[in-house]
Amino acid sequence: MSLVEQFVRTAKSHESKLAVIDRATGQRATYRDTLLRALILSSKFRRYAPGMIGVMIPTSGGAIYALIAALMSGRTPVMINYSTGAAQNCEMAQRRLAFRTIITSRALLEKIKCPVVDGMVFIEDLAARVSALNKISGFLRASMSADRICRHVHLGGDDDRAVILFTSGSEREPKAVPLSHRNIKANIDGMHQVLEFGPKDIILGNLPLFHVFGLTVTCWLPLTNAMTVVTSPNPLEFRAITTAVREESVTMMVGTPAFLAGYLQKSDPGDFASVRLLITGADKCPESLRLAFLERHGKVLLEGYGTTETSPVISVNTPEHNRPGSVGKALPNVQVRMEHYETGESCDVKEIGKILVKGDSVMSAYFDDFEATAQHMRHGWYDTGDMGYRDDEGYLWHVGRLGRFLKIGGEMVSLVQVEDVLQRSLPETVECGVVEVPDAVRGAKIVAAVTEKVDEKAALARLSENLPRIALPKQFVVLPFLPKMPSGKVDYRALTEMVRDTVQDGGSARSRLPHA
Repeated sequence: MSLVEQFVRTAKSHESKLAVIDRATGQRATYRDTLLRALILSSKFRRYAPGMIGVMIPTSGGAIYALIAALMSGRTPVMINYSTGAAQNCEMAQRRLAFRTIITSRALLEKIKCPVVDGMVFIEDLAARVSALNKISGFLRASMSADRICRHVHLGGDDDRAVILFTSGSEREPKAVPLSHRNIKANIDGMHQVLEFGPKDIILGNLPLFHVFGLTVTCWLPLTNAMTVVTSPNPLEFRAITTAVREESVTMMVGTPAFLAGYLQKSDPGDFASVRLLITGADKCPESLRLAFLERHGKVLLEGYGTTETSPVISVNTPEHNRPGSVGKALPNVQVRMEHYETGESCDVKEIGKILVKGDSVMSAYFDDFEATAQHMRHGWYDTGDMGYRDDEGYLWHVGRLGRFLKIGGEMVSLVQVEDVLQRSLPETVECGVVEVPDAVRGAKIVAAVTEKVDEKAALARLSENLPRIALPKQFVVLPFLPKMPSGKVDYRALTEMVRDTVQDGGSARSRLPHA
């Protein structure tokens, strides 16, 4: 069964159950309502060119209906990032994937001050043009049996594209990632084997659907398991989201560490009382965040790991098997191999190597990018570009991107580890990021960017207790902020440019260390 067929059969089996609670509009849609709206929209979408169709709508009932409708109409949805440079992202996607139509929202464009791009179709206009005849026709189709509905809509096969997403581009240019129905279904199945969830659960839909974490975990997972999803269009509205969690009795929450930290900061006692599963991913979880959730709300924050190319979940800690600091054990239907970054040999237990992944949840190739595919796909194994190791009990420990390692004196230094140790030694109000910059004498050096001036000698003294001398930052620079991705992750491409500019300009933000 494709995702469409799974949704149709779920909707027909749970017609009166709430599928979507849209906190932005106040609408509450049952599975019957959701199926009806998707069917009506799919008939509208058939008027546009076949192939791909862009979707640029904030997380909402409308975004969910549009996603299902696109597939029902035989189109592949291309999820477009609207958080930064929306117009450029639209034009880039149209150019690289050769399609024209983008379903979006006039209200969104006004809010983010995005100009209209050729090919945009507004969902508000589509809704206004739904006639009485459209409604009657949709109602009659939605009233048919699941078998008959499935015969009248495009279902798609296991290996057909279910979506095209773009990678975050935090370190290099975004790549187009096609995920099939098989990929996403396998990932949901793998999660189901280690986590308990089902029709009684209410999940928070706080992540954008252009991010694979949001698409799979807070959209397709609930829709194919008869769950209720509570949508909120802006994950940065911390107070509104904690209120939604409390008022809607949410039982499952997922998010990036940056978002969860915001929710924690704005929360009151009892806000998360109904939550039984609290999971973070997409970035390293600070120990302080894990402890804060436990101390303030009695909730265990579970950490997982994944990538866009793996649909996304590779591993996750569970209530029964949790090792804080690790990213959990691999899903049962996912194979993970650690490969030595120079020899290509398999690593021993606790030996750091490149993380390779294999399984039905792994994409087949990047879209129209032979070079990137050849670089990352080898005999069915996907090279994540991440480094990590497995302990003797099978828990996976992520230690950073290969690109965030620096070879100094024949040794590999993890900039992620340096950053982690440094962050723990700084006041809570100070953010830090560690990058590599060119150096005329050494070739390259480690520079720490901080958002407030710090006592550098004291920070270095604390760092030297946990790191070798070669891993100590040779310079500190003070920046007004650290650039972030929409997920809350640090944008290291932008940060590196900011640090290099500061160092080269010799401005007041630069501060050389005595021993540098």
